Amino acid sequence: MGPRLNHVPLRGSERAELALPRIAAAPRRAPLPVTVVLRPRQPGLRAAAFAASDRPPELRHLTRGDLVERFGAAPEDVARVRRFARNNGLHVVRVDRAARTVELSGSTGRVSRAFGVELSLFRTPFGVVRGRSGPIHVPQWLLPSIQGVFGLDTRRQARPHFRVLPGEFVPAAGPSEPFTPIELSRLYRFPSDADGSGETIALIELGGGFRRRDLRRYFDSLGIDPPRVQTRSVGGAANHPTGNPNGPDGEVVLDIEVAGAVAHGAKIVVYFAPNTTKGFLDAVNAAVHDTTQDISVLSISWGAAESAWTPRAMNALNGAFQTASLLGISVFCASGDNGSDDGVGDGRAHVDFPASSPFAVGCGGTTLEADGTAITREEVWNEDGATGGGVSDHFPVPPYQDDLRPTSANPPGTRHGRGVPDVAAVSDPRTGFRVLVDGQSMVIGGTSAAAPLWAGLTARIQQAAGQRVAPVHATLYRSPGAFRDIRAGDNGDYAARHGWDACTGLGSPRGEALLAALAGSPFDAQATSSPAASAQASQEASSASSSEASEADVTSESEAEETTAAPSRSVARRTPRKATKRSPGR
Repeated sequence: MGPRLNHVPLRGSERAELALPRIAAAPRRAPLPVTVVLRPRQPGLRAAAFAASDRPPELRHLTRGDLVERFGAAPEDVARVRRFARNNGLHVVRVDRAARTVELSGSTGRVSRAFGVELSLFRTPFGVVRGRSGPIHVPQWLLPSIQGVFGLDTRRQARPHFRVLPGEFVPAAGPSEPFTPIELSRLYRFPSDADGSGETIALIELGGGFRRRDLRRYFDSLGIDPPRVQTRSVGGAANHPTGNPNGPDGEVVLDIEVAGAVAHGAKIVVYFAPNTTKGFLDAVNAAVHDTTQDISVLSISWGAAESAWTPRAMNALNGAFQTASLLGISVFCASGDNGSDDGVGDGRAHVDFPASSPFAVGCGGTTLEADGTAITREEVWNEDGATGGGVSDHFPVPPYQDDLRPTSANPPGTRHGRGVPDVAAVSDPRTGFRVLVDGQSMVIGGTSAAAPLWAGLTARIQQAAGQRVAPVHATLYRSPGAFRDIRAGDNGDYAARHGWDACTGLGSPRGEALLAALAGSPFDAQATSSPAASAQASQEASSASSSEASEADVTSESEAEETTAAPSRSVARRTPRKATKRSPGR
């Protein structure tokens, strides 16, 4: 099916053809919902999100009403989509001006014709999916209003970033004395007088589920009250445990039990969505714009190499994170578990998205050894997997990394971009987290553990500070004393070094020092030089042994918005292991 007269390609929406067995054309009468993402009403969303960190805390965030008025969808753009729907026999199911989305529905045949795509069914190891190739097409008159169309293709978009030790699952497999989240919160010196009370942590899950009896048993074993855990269904997905702890259940439960243990006073809301681009985007928007739950921290442990996403999809999610930042929601994303190539295997370095979004805090992984309540060694995780990290091919260098100018390891070695990760925490499955999944005790690692750990820490910091701290990037990069600098190890193409690096970012947390930095004035460059921060740094040192896409250039996220805005608007003792320079295990 070719494009219709006066229809033009939506650049950056191109999909590669699935290299899988084609079954048949998609049934033309089957219902097909799609999400249309619109441009912001006024220009400057990206700039406003970056600039917010330089304002006093009381002026950093927008009310939801102000957000809609300044950066929500323009009524005239919504009207254009309604006109497009009428012209093509489609139904407008839902309009969300704050999220800048319009959900349309119609038969597969009508939707295919409306967007100029041919849809087929393909057989994958995970079931039958609907796929397309090439770009989406829209009428010329609608093109300026649209930033993306999602839902036509239902291939699996993301994978969970957790790791268990190699081999078949064995209950309690792994280290004989794994860490609990509570032990790690003490090692990382999380604020001791806060438990996250008053905060709400959102978790995005694209499969699997949890059993409440497992959560009760787990938190009872830690001697703490279980957090309040609620679920939300997005796109028909729901809490559905598979019974396989090595599958997505492991991810879901790891996120809940880590975040819930380090911030057991916080409420946790789990958003279940289909593992598709549309499902991912809809889940993030559901969390960010949930006026009932009022999310304050968002943790995401699913992702894929940037090369697996369309530029339009990355820009749409990045825009949702920009909005989250302006609403005071901090976003933490796992950086991946396959080292510097992110599991692509083409001989080049790749970073994981959404961790590469400049408005998400990318969370890398370490291997950690401790004696009692003191960390004795911490280095880059690169055994039985490896921390993801590198330099984005899609996002330019953000302002908070201007002085670093992260450089890609790919030839010719002169290209700069957004560096990943920003921060780190223990992720090695051999020094991982003991959790209870599907009724069985096991040890899990991966950067999927780092993201909810950081989310829980942020909930405690916000409770102690009495305010939301988003956007956090600028303060983090001005506060090196708030981190344990990781200087040993590599993830394949990138090696740890003094200061920020593309393996562990700024380092692992010094919780009390981070509280001092994030609770202080954004204009105080010496925020981490407080007595508490200095004392903590000295103690740990003495114990340590070592976009909005433009039509001109859809891959240039930094220049997107001016051209697309609507007009006029007790802990284990470990034997040290030396990290070696090698390709990480997959």
